[in-house]
Amino acid sequence: MNAAYDPHAFEPFAVTVDLAVFTVRGGALHVLLIRRGQEPYEGAWALPGGFVLPRESAEAAARRELAEETGLPEAVVASLHLEQLRTYSEPDRDPRMRVVSVAFTALVPDMPEPAAQGGGDAAQARWTPVREATDLAFDHALILADARSRVGAKLEYTCLATAFCPPEFTLGELRSVYETVWGTTLDRPNFRRKVLATPGFVEAVPGAARLTGGRGKPAALYRAGPATTLHPPLLRPTEGHAT
Repeated sequence: MNAAYDPHAFEPFAVTVDLAVFTVRGGALHVLLIRRGQEPYEGAWALPGGFVLPRESAEAAARRELAEETGLPEAVVASLHLEQLRTYSEPDRDPRMRVVSVAFTALVPDMPEPAAQGGGDAAQARWTPVREATDLAFDHALILADARSRVGAKLEYTCLATAFCPPEFTLGELRSVYETVWGTTLDRPNFRRKVLATPGFVEAVPGAARLTGGRGKPAALYRAGPATTLHPPLLRPTEGHAT
């Protein structure tokens, strides 16, 4: 090490991780939140997360904190595909000290209920509809907004939406996933045309159909195709325009 380097010349700061984990439950987009059991913001709702230990990577810390604070099974936490969102480093984002946070996000199907009692500094954990996730601690409202935008983009470029449908689904059920995550209403004929024109996105189930209500004929059933990415992408409608 350079003898002229003095680590004490720099003000120390901490590194934390925060996680915005989404799922679709009951036709609504939900995010996993914890109620803080200690100061700062005791009693407030927040994203799961915590401090990175000295000999720990940010991703390892994210999985550890998620398991500790929510009580989700370790196998579930280990299997999650976490995507690094961005780094949040505003000087006053944490009242305790200078804290830089590395945020992760994930959109996953079939997530179990978290433990009724949280662990670590979490008093409680629960799935919360995103529209009700307000007045969050720290800058977690900003992180949540950024994360929702990121997972919405994943639906534009990947086939992730089919994971939230039954093994055999109608195009209406697939459209509902997009509408739920994007928070918008899509034009049915245009959506159908785009999905069926995208190679490998979905495959028709021969001879299968399902009644979907109303007086119309049964809707054709599809299953997930072999593709993992969408070419061309299925872009979100611009504000005020349905796709």
